[in-house]
Amino acid sequence: MVGTTHPGNIGAAARAMKNMGLSDLGLVAPKIYPSAEANARAAGADDILDRAQVFASLDEALADRQQIIGASARLRTISWPQLDPKACAEKVIGNADLKTAILFGRERTGLSNDELERCHYLLNIPCNPAFSSLNVAAAVQVVAYELFQAAQAAGSPVADAEAASLLANGEELESFHGHLLQTLHSIGFLHEKKSSPMLVRRLRRIFMRSGLEKADIHILRGILAAVQKRTRL
Repeated sequence: MVGTTHPGNIGAAARAMKNMGLSDLGLVAPKIYPSAEANARAAGADDILDRAQVFASLDEALADRQQIIGASARLRTISWPQLDPKACAEKVIGNADLKTAILFGRERTGLSNDELERCHYLLNIPCNPAFSSLNVAAAVQVVAYELFQAAQAAGSPVADAEAASLLANGEELESFHGHLLQTLHSIGFLHEKKSSPMLVRRLRRIFMRSGLEKADIHILRGILAAVQKRTRL
C-alpha cells in the first residue's frame, strides 16, 4: 500500500488479507502508522499489522521484487499489459516462485504515472463506469479473494526457484533504466528540454515487458558503459 492516508484502510486491508490467507503486507510512506484506528479496523488481524514492513520509498519496497503489478482505475496513454483480478491472481499463483508485489495507491489519487511505470502489469477491477473508484481496502479484498480462489484451484503449485533466481529484481531494473537514460542523454538521443516524457516511458516499457534476467542486465550495462567510454574519447 503506497502513501495510504487513512490508517483505518490499512487495518481493513490487513483484515481482508487474513480472511484470504495472506500475510505479507508492505506499507510505503503511510501518513499515519502505527495507529490505534488501524488495529481497531483490523478486527483480529493484528498479527498482520505487527509483521507489516514499513518502507520509506517505493524503491526500497521493490528492491527485491521480480514481478510488479500495479492497481489502477485509469487506463494509460501507453498500453501496459492489463489484468483483471482473476487473471492477476492466476499469474501470481502460476508464478509462485517469483517475488511479487501488488501495489495499491493513495485513496484520492491512486498510483502516480511514475509508480505505475515501475510495474510489469496493470491491474484494473471492472466497476460501474459512472462510479469506478473503489476504496483501497475494498480493492485489496477483491484481489485477495481471487488470490485465495486461484491458490485453492492450483493446489500446491510447483515453484521453479532456479528460474526465478535468474530474473532481474526491481533494484537492478531501476539501476539499468537510470544508466540507459544517462547514456542516451550523453550521446544526444535524449534532450532534457526537447525529449517527450512519452518517449522515455516507451523506452521503459520495451524493457519492462522483456522479462530481463540478471545476465541480460549485465550485458546491456556493459554495452552502455562501452558507449559512454567511446563518447568521452
